[in-house]
Amino acid sequence: MLIWLAQWLQGWSAEFGFLRVFQYLSFRAVMAALTALLIGLAAGPKVIRILTALKIGQPVREYAMQSHLVKSGTPTMGGVLILLALTASTLLWADLSNRFVWIVLVVTLGFGAIGWVDDWRKVVRKDPEGMRSREKYFWQSMIGLLAALYLVFAISGNSNARVLELFITWVQSGFALDLPPKAGLLLPFFKEVSYPLGVWGFVVLTYLVIVGASNAVNLTDGLDGLAIMPVVLVGSALGVFAYVVGNAVYSKYLFFPHIPGAGELLVFCAAIAGAGLAFLWFNAYPAKVFMGDVGALSLGAALGTVAVIVRQEIVLAVMGGIFVVEALSVMLQVGWFKFTKKRYGAGRRLFQMAPLHHHFEKKGWKETQVVVRFWIITMLLCLVGLSTLKLR
Repeated sequence: MLIWLAQWLQGWSAEFGFLRVFQYLSFRAVMAALTALLIGLAAGPKVIRILTALKIGQPVREYAMQSHLVKSGTPTMGGVLILLALTASTLLWADLSNRFVWIVLVVTLGFGAIGWVDDWRKVVRKDPEGMRSREKYFWQSMIGLLAALYLVFAISGNSNARVLELFITWVQSGFALDLPPKAGLLLPFFKEVSYPLGVWGFVVLTYLVIVGASNAVNLTDGLDGLAIMPVVLVGSALGVFAYVVGNAVYSKYLFFPHIPGAGELLVFCAAIAGAGLAFLWFNAYPAKVFMGDVGALSLGAALGTVAVIVRQEIVLAVMGGIFVVEALSVMLQVGWFKFTKKRYGAGRRLFQMAPLHHHFEKKGWKETQVVVRFWIITMLLCLVGLSTLKLR
C-alpha cells in the first residue's frame, strides 16, 4: 500500500524523489519486520487483557504433563496478535498487485480461521479436544487443495491471465499438461536438477506440504516459546530464498529457477519474523499468553505455502526439522501403540510421551532446556538449508 502512495507522490512532485527508496525490496522488508514488531509489542498487553477478561484460558488435558497443570487458565488464542501484526505490516509494505502475496495471506488467514474455531470450542465449550480431527482436516484440505490448484499454474505462468489460460488448456487437454522444470521438485545440492511432478503430482505435494507444515507446527506448540522461534528462523531463511528466486540475476547465478514476483514474499517473511519476535516477548517462559491453534495452524501453513512458491519443499523439511520430528514422534507413538495392542493385547510406547518435547521433559530436562536446545538445533538446520544456496 505504501509503495503505491510513494509512487503517486513521486509522480505528483519532484520534491518527493527521496521516496524512491520504497522501490527497494530490502528496505520494505526491514520496515515490514520493524512495523510488525512494533505493532505486536504495542498491541500485546491490550490483547492479553481482552483475552483474560473474556476468560479465554488454556484448558489442560487430563493426560498432560503434571508440571503443566499450573498453566491452566493462561490466556490462549494469542495467535490473533501475530496475525494482526503480520497482516497489517504486509498490507502496508508489500506490493499488493503481487499475486503471491495474496495467496499466502489467504492461506494464512484461512488456516487461522480454522484455528480460531478450534480454540473457541476449547475455551467456550470447555472441550479440551476442540474441533474434531475429521472436521479440522476437511477444512484444511479444502484450503490446501484450492491453494495447490492455483499455485501449480501461478508458478508456471507469469500473471493471473496466464494462470487462467493454463487452467483452461489443462482442462481441454483431458487433464494432461506438461509443466516447466521450475514446477518440478527441486533437489538441494544439485544444479538445475528437478523431478517432474505433473499437475496432479504438484497438487498432491503442495497439499501435503501446506497441511503437513500446519499440523507439524501445531504439534510443536506445547512449551513456552518452543514453536514461535523456529517459525521466525525458518520464515527468515525462506525469505532469503524468495529474494533469490524472484531476482533474475541472482537466480541465474545460483542455478535456481526464476519465479517472477516471488521476491515480494521477502516482505511477508520479514513480517512473520517481526510479528513472531513480538509474540515471543509475551510467550517466553513463563508465558503470559499462548498462541493457540489460531496461531500455530496459520503460521505452519504460511511457511508451507512460501516454501512451495520458492520451490524449496525439501529444504523446508530440513530447516524445519524440529517440526518434522515432533510430528513423526506423534505418528510413530500412535502407530506403535495400536500395532502392539492388536498384536500383544496391550499397547506399548516408543517414547515416554509424545510429542517429542514431552519425552525429554519426562527424561528430566527442564522446560527451558528443551526450548533453548530445540532453538539451537533449528538455527543449525537453517544454516544447512541456507548453504544449499551456494553448495549446488
